[in-house]
Amino acid sequence: MKELKRRLQAPTPTFFKRLRNAGLLLTAVSTIILTAPVALPAVCVTVAGYAAVAGGIASAISQSAVESDR
Repeated sequence: MKELKRRLQAPTPTFFKRLRNAGLLLTAVSTIILTAPVALPAVCVTVAGYAAVAGGIASAISQSAVESDR
């Protein structure tokens, strides 16, 4: 548990910061589509659901990446 906490608090490399932000953007856009007050085709809602999950996973994994001390 201490290792996970240390990894989450350590500096994140630039590439993974960009990947994290892209994941957050993907999650936000898909959430907007899912909560739209208009009726959308089922395929749009399904794709938005998968995109929300993918964006959340990408953001979480990217946040735990740390720079190596080589």
